[in-house]
Amino acid sequence: MSTRPVTLAVIIGAHGVTGEVRLKLFAENVESLKAHKRFNDGALTLKSVRDGPNGAIARFAEIADRTAAERMRGTELTVPREALPPLAEGEYYHADLIGLPAVSTDGEALGTVVAVENFGAGDVIEIERPTGKRFMVPMFAVPEWGERVVIDAAFVE
Repeated sequence: MSTRPVTLAVIIGAHGVTGEVRLKLFAENVESLKAHKRFNDGALTLKSVRDGPNGAIARFAEIADRTAAERMRGTELTVPREALPPLAEGEYYHADLIGLPAVSTDGEALGTVVAVENFGAGDVIEIERPTGKRFMVPMFAVPEWGERVVIDAAFVE
């Protein structure tokens, strides 16, 4: 299990003129953000959050106006790994998969997990081969993960 902070959202821009920000969520929903009032080792204090178009709208005590909100664009909102609830059998946090070595069920070394995406039909992991070439595999093709990610050989290009 990783000890790195886990990113729950990223600020993608300002919303209005009073310092609210638009968020791209990596958490399940805005309720996941409400469970954590402090982000980035206490640097940001959540005052409010609500659903918004394609994500959420949030207000932080430290962001006073639109100019300050725009400067925060690209800021990831992180919490310590230990602040998250324990996982049930078969569950994972995206942050725990990124950086793991990937192998096929045939034992072939494939590369490293560099991203986990979800385009609406379930999680997809992106693997970078040692050559720099990347490919994506649906998570249902991953029968095992932990110290490494094992990918069904039928899904390997």
